[in-house]
Amino acid sequence: MIKFPKVKNSFYIKTFGCQQNSADSQRIASFYLSRGFQKSKTIDSATDIVINTCMVRQSAEDRVTGLIKNLVKKIKKNHKKRPQIILTGCMVGMVNREKNGKYLKILKHRLPEVDQFLSLDEVGFNYPPLREDKTHAWIPISNGCNNFCTYCVVPFTRGEEVSRSFKDISGEVKDLAKKGYVEVTLLGQNVNSYGSDLVKSKLKGYKLPSGRIVKPIMVKHLGKKRIPTLFPYILEEVCKIKGIKCVKFISSNPWDFSDKLIEVIANNKKIDRNIHLPIQSGDYQILKKMNRWYTQKEYIDLVKKIRKKIKDTQISTDIIVGFPTETKKQFENTVKLAKAVNFAYAYVAKYSPRPNTAASIAYKDNISYDEKDRRFKILNKLINSKKSPRTAVH
Repeated sequence: MIKFPKVKNSFYIKTFGCQQNSADSQRIASFYLSRGFQKSKTIDSATDIVINTCMVRQSAEDRVTGLIKNLVKKIKKNHKKRPQIILTGCMVGMVNREKNGKYLKILKHRLPEVDQFLSLDEVGFNYPPLREDKTHAWIPISNGCNNFCTYCVVPFTRGEEVSRSFKDISGEVKDLAKKGYVEVTLLGQNVNSYGSDLVKSKLKGYKLPSGRIVKPIMVKHLGKKRIPTLFPYILEEVCKIKGIKCVKFISSNPWDFSDKLIEVIANNKKIDRNIHLPIQSGDYQILKKMNRWYTQKEYIDLVKKIRKKIKDTQISTDIIVGFPTETKKQFENTVKLAKAVNFAYAYVAKYSPRPNTAASIAYKDNISYDEKDRRFKILNKLINSKKSPRTAVH
């Protein structure tokens, strides 16, 4: 339990990482305000500095370490009273979920300047987000992930996937619409599997807050029925809310992208036509080692289906280069896929081992930094720089 002083203090939140972290910081701000704190305009004037951390890459952790070291150095130089430094976010999530305490020891050794750890579980969804943007809102609809891609630390930092209730989500969006918000983005680590934990015993029929009975969507993948999902229905419900003009969602996984979801997007012009669909690699053997449950062909077939049904769609993606054992030929398969799909843009990342992940345990990080950097530059230039148009798969 975090301890708060009796005197009135000010706080400043520094956020690293994804949109989900940004949404978390909005609730953390309300958490502090409810305890009598004031929001500081600058990091230098705050008595409490809250650092919302990311662990998706080693570089993300290094930025947190660098910030804290530089803060303390600057304070000593200026002979100022040192503020409280509070760590929260994914690095603390790892601490809370790791039973052996190994990562906690690493953190305390690496960052002795940190005074307190704040768990996001302590904040929860009990505090309304403090939003500065008055027209667009991030709406977390689920937290955590059950997929255990071998490179990904999210299941260890955020835990298993938990969906917010249908009623809470639609209620929050309705309230935002009344306040003048016109755009929302639905967030989840695996957003299109939303509701799988809500419908486990209700596969024949799930009752929405409106009273409508719907049958959960069972996505078929690799010849098997995977999980039930309510995501097409929550997306449909949000589109019905008067005043909301644009609906976005991130991040979706290819294996949970159902025909019903494609139909809902096609039938609702409010839904943004950029679909973020992480591929991670264009080589089947690397995809298998990543525990990604699709082939290059299945991914391309899905993209073709989306573009056929949803007009003016653009596809963006995530790609990891330099995954352990990735050969130059396997990397070239990713290049070929990128040329075939013609992504609108891509977040290209260099692989780095993450604590507790299967890849960090099973494989040696055997691709040099220089080679990862070479591959990164090739893909980044191919996808993200201005280029002459190519014919995309349709």
